[in-house]
Amino acid sequence: MLKLKPISLAKSPQYTEAWVQDQIAENPALIGLGDLILKDKERIQKSGGRLDLLLQDPDTLKRFEVELQLGALDESHLIRTIEYWDIERKRYPQYDHCAVIIAEDITSRFLNVVQLFNGHIPLIAIKMTAYEVNGEIGLTFVKVVGEQQFGLVDEDEEVAEKSDRPYWEKKSSTQTLKIIDNYAKMIQQVEPGYELNYNKVYIGLQKNGTSNNFVYFNPRKSSTNMVIKFPKTTEYDEKLDDLDFDLLSPEKRNNYYRIKLDGKESSEQIELLTALIQKARDNCI
Repeated sequence: MLKLKPISLAKSPQYTEAWVQDQIAENPALIGLGDLILKDKERIQKSGGRLDLLLQDPDTLKRFEVELQLGALDESHLIRTIEYWDIERKRYPQYDHCAVIIAEDITSRFLNVVQLFNGHIPLIAIKMTAYEVNGEIGLTFVKVVGEQQFGLVDEDEEVAEKSDRPYWEKKSSTQTLKIIDNYAKMIQQVEPGYELNYNKVYIGLQKNGTSNNFVYFNPRKSSTNMVIKFPKTTEYDEKLDDLDFDLLSPEKRNNYYRIKLDGKESSEQIELLTALIQKARDNCI
């Protein structure tokens, strides 16, 4: 049986906070909050400090302001985490934001404080443990305080970070973008004048330079997730199920439809999607 030996990173001259930061930046899924992407590292704040990590959910666009601390959590790191969360949510109000503190030791005293804040601030506390295994270091992350849900905030597409088609060709694939092109043509039939609007975490829509993302796309390598901004209903749930659509968990903030598409949809499926897109357009007027 393999014996795991826990070690203190705070006492290690080799495995520093910067090293932990790099591990999470390389693979954000390590911390157990889903398939997140890295938006920024050591992000400069107007207060003069630096946010350790800014992570984002590529589907819901929710952002996570992450602070790390080796050793035991203390007051200054907890306050800094909340301060950076507050700065970022005010700077980018179009996104949902959640503060995340990661530390090797979170005492019962601080657990109580974190839970108290969590009644008013979306805050997650994660306990990190390092183990020595055959001369290598492994990390585990356990969420000890989860986020409470708060009011809904719709995205403000006007200030979304701009991108372009070559960016998405590299991040997803030419094949996937062709799928999106075909659906863009469908959308233009529903509502003439709309064209694709490339942003760094999704591909939305714009008309005459003004964003209106009643539909937006999260491209992957061989498929794309389409978010249709129309709240789920029993009627459309049944229709989509009858036509064997690959439905993903709904968009969390507003319960909007999320559908996985591979460009091989039947004429009946396309007809239903057209009707649902029209509903979304009417819903966003």
